[in-house]
Amino acid sequence: MRGEHLAEYRARHAQVWPDMLGALRETGWHNYSLFLGDDGLLIGYFETPDLRAAQEGMRGREVNARWQAEMAPFFEDLGGKAPDEGFLRLEEVFHLD
Repeated sequence: MRGEHLAEYRARHAQVWPDMLGALRETGWHNYSLFLGDDGLLIGYFETPDLRAAQEGMRGREVNARWQAEMAPFFEDLGGKAPDEGFLRLEEVFHLD
């Protein structure tokens, strides 16, 4: 995440478009959180019964294309991918119920 844009990124996510929120819910994204450090480290967490279907569902939404285009300038080194396609999957190594 580009350091000079952290405040604006936070502000945009404080007011996510209602149609974007609806699209996420409709395509199977649940319990979705983003965590942003002052150094630009961004961590996202969400649950879905089917990651591939959730991603494909969002790819087909016009609102997602608009949102990703607006978010792209905030990021570095995505290799030409949209922000929602440039994330890394991490392995869970511990969980406490």
